[in-house]
Amino acid sequence: MKLSTRGRYATRAVLDLACHWGEGPVPLKDIAQRQEISLNYLEHLITPLIISGLMRSHRGPAGGVQLARPPADIRRSEVISLVEGNVEPVECVGSPGLCGRSGTCATREVWVKLERAVKSVLDSVTLEDLAERQKQKEMSLIAGKV
Repeated sequence: MKLSTRGRYATRAVLDLACHWGEGPVPLKDIAQRQEISLNYLEHLITPLIISGLMRSHRGPAGGVQLARPPADIRRSEVISLVEGNVEPVECVGSPGLCGRSGTCATREVWVKLERAVKSVLDSVTLEDLAERQKQKEMSLIAGKV
């Protein structure tokens, strides 16, 4: 199972916003620069996040985007599902009717367990958790250079 660039970049973008929580709207160009994501790609990537209400967009000279809820209230699973859709390793996990063997397939049980494990991990991490980890990593890097 491999997340697409959309899932990885969306996580980086919302993590950036979580790290700047409480500072007001953050210009997309700043996020794009810090996260090394094309501004054009980032603009397309955040559209479902804004439509879903996870982010707010503000226009004007002091415009940008910001999280609509505190980082502690946003789970990584929410971000991934908005940009990736289901995290099912195979289609029959969510739609057993697609395969006539679903009821007797031993491998499907493994795929169901895998999906549950992935969801469990993604559900266990909030944006606040990630922001704290990011700040610790940056502090460790700075301390190592001093």
